[in-house]
Amino acid sequence: MDLQITVYSKSACPQCDSVKSLLKSRSLAYEEVKIDDEAERLAFYARCGPSVRQMPQVFINGQRVGGLAGVQAALQQISR
Repeated sequence: MDLQITVYSKSACPQCDSVKSLLKSRSLAYEEVKIDDEAERLAFYARCGPSVRQMPQVFINGQRVGGLAGVQAALQQISR
């Protein structure tokens, strides 16, 4: 299955690094979009929905799966 994965992240973010390490460990290619500007990040959160207030935010095939826990759950579902 060909997955399109986009990781929205920010600099100096341990959770972002964990997500990217997980994807690399599974040899999954991804596109990273860094949003270091706070105003841009707040606008991004607003577009994602009222419950989104942290980085990273990961999208797989256009669907937001969230952060590390969401990516782990999504990959588990995909591998079945």
